[in-house]
Amino acid sequence: MEQKKSWFTKLKEGLGKTNSWFAGLFGGERINEEFYDELEEAMILADMGMETAEKLLDELKAVVKRDKLTARDEAKAALCALIADTVRHDTDFLADKGPCTVLIVGVNGVGKTTTIGKIANLYKQAGRKPMIAAADTFRAAAAEQLGEWAVRADCPMVRHQEGADPAAVVFDAIASYRSKGCDLLLVDTAGRLHNKKNLMNELNKIRRVIARELPDTPCEVLLVLDATTGQNATAQAKAFMEVCELTGVVLTKLDGTAKGGVTVQIHDTLNVPVRFIGEGIDDLQRFDADEFAKALL
Repeated sequence: MEQKKSWFTKLKEGLGKTNSWFAGLFGGERINEEFYDELEEAMILADMGMETAEKLLDELKAVVKRDKLTARDEAKAALCALIADTVRHDTDFLADKGPCTVLIVGVNGVGKTTTIGKIANLYKQAGRKPMIAAADTFRAAAAEQLGEWAVRADCPMVRHQEGADPAAVVFDAIASYRSKGCDLLLVDTAGRLHNKKNLMNELNKIRRVIARELPDTPCEVLLVLDATTGQNATAQAKAFMEVCELTGVVLTKLDGTAKGGVTVQIHDTLNVPVRFIGEGIDDLQRFDADEFAKALL
């Protein structure tokens, strides 16, 4: 229980910039139009986006009317529940169910390498046998950085030289994955979003290799996003949705500079679940919709 409290405290601090905009809105005054106007402004400032903010506001007004709420603290509880429902997702993360391949995608600089290391460590501690495939052969030193995290997580990694065919790396990693009896394959990929055609071809080739070599193993595709980039994170998510079929999001760098509302917008507009969040570069935790909503407000 103490660890959960600690995580909530860190999450609340990480969302400090966001919840500071909401802090003064839920005093003892009655609910009125001025309150709704200020609340909408706070949601937009928090990077929820105009469309998501208006949708939540309409839903809140309906709850207030239905339940005959009059106090702003009652509206806060209602909004908290609405936000939690918006970011909640009822699909299981397949890596929790058994053997799984997880493709990690995202532009450079968002914390992709760190995320892979942290996920590997998380599952290693849970008794699983992860393996890392360093399939980002485009960026110089990518494999070296990933190798350091593999050592920290105490899990094997397969790499080739810079400029090698990423699909060949994955092919060899699968062979090693089998021979070592691993049950979780984490695949790093290049972040060349400025050249979508090359990235799409590369990811399609990797997916074909995985489907052929591990036909009975499910595959998740996680997009890593930097929360401090705000609306740009949503734009990146939309761009990657065009390149590959995303099954989840990892939100990193959720520290005091981040606008946490982007989490709500991404889930609401793209219907892609947030699987993990990190309030700093060194922490990664499973996403909890209720705790997130409380910390946000």
